[in-house]
Amino acid sequence: MNDIFNHLFVLELANNHWGSLARGKRIVREFATIIKKHNVKAAIKLQFRDVDTFIHKDFTNSTKKNYSRYIDKTLNTKLSNVDFEKLLKYIKKYGCITMSTPFDEKSVDFCVKLDVDIIKIASSDINDWILIKKITKTKKPVIISTGGASEIQIENVVTYFKNRNIPISINHCVSNYPSEDHELELNQIDFLKNKYPDCVIGLSTHEYNDWHSSMLISYAKGVRTWERHIDIPYKDGEPQKEVSLYCSTPEQVDEWFSYYKKAISMCGTSKNERRTISNKENLYLQALHRGLYLKKDLPIDTVITIDNLYSAVPFQPDKNQFSSRTFIEGDYILNKNLKQDDPITFNDIK
Repeated sequence: MNDIFNHLFVLELANNHWGSLARGKRIVREFATIIKKHNVKAAIKLQFRDVDTFIHKDFTNSTKKNYSRYIDKTLNTKLSNVDFEKLLKYIKKYGCITMSTPFDEKSVDFCVKLDVDIIKIASSDINDWILIKKITKTKKPVIISTGGASEIQIENVVTYFKNRNIPISINHCVSNYPSEDHELELNQIDFLKNKYPDCVIGLSTHEYNDWHSSMLISYAKGVRTWERHIDIPYKDGEPQKEVSLYCSTPEQVDEWFSYYKKAISMCGTSKNERRTISNKENLYLQALHRGLYLKKDLPIDTVITIDNLYSAVPFQPDKNQFSSRTFIEGDYILNKNLKQDDPITFNDIK
């Protein structure tokens, strides 16, 4: 079951549908095209909230507006359950894995009803035990985002899921939206891999200057699932003027996937065994090897010792020549007369 996390990209649609099913579908279509182009495994993730109970009733009316940007955006981007169901079917239609972050217990039930493939626990909810206990009952695979959690908080939630045999992946995440490059703390990947070697470690990232480098570094460090927020440009009259810095456009995700493939190519073959040496490399190195040549004329039946030989380039493997790497002193007896500076070959030995 952990295989579902391996080499998985999570594209977080979040509330960027702005309560519009049509806009949500447009986002899915545009990113599905990039996913298909690169032939990667990807989930498009939605956020579920039962808005009527998630926000206290005293803070949903107009007189309480602007109390919290989070509350305002949640209200302004509300999508009906019927529209969410349609959007999820649309995600499946385009061949993507379905995924959701439920922020309340009713939304967990909604995940079950819609049979989403993976559930995400947001950094803010890593120790929300009422929510977590509800999620564990679904038995669905879970990605945990560590955000600003302490070591003991991470340990508690990981242990909780492991003890219930629920597949989990652990995302390193810095909850700054957006993140500066110097805030990424990518060495935390090593910390998590060392502490949880049997878990897939991921990277949930919000940088906006250079995520090419973070892809190369994170892959080399062993990350095997990645997450970014996604969005598409806004038109005149839409509720937002431009894409948030922490969100990626289809063009940027196109580059992101390209650097993923570059990372795979640069890291090469297995880290668990010695690599296969290519013929190209062997030929290059052979040109640097020294062949063995005779210091003086030697007659047939002479026993060859290292004192009879000197090393020099070129090494001539096409003539079966001994090199300074292959000659081991022993009972080598010449089967012919050789002259000074002749190469000594396996063909010259009885």
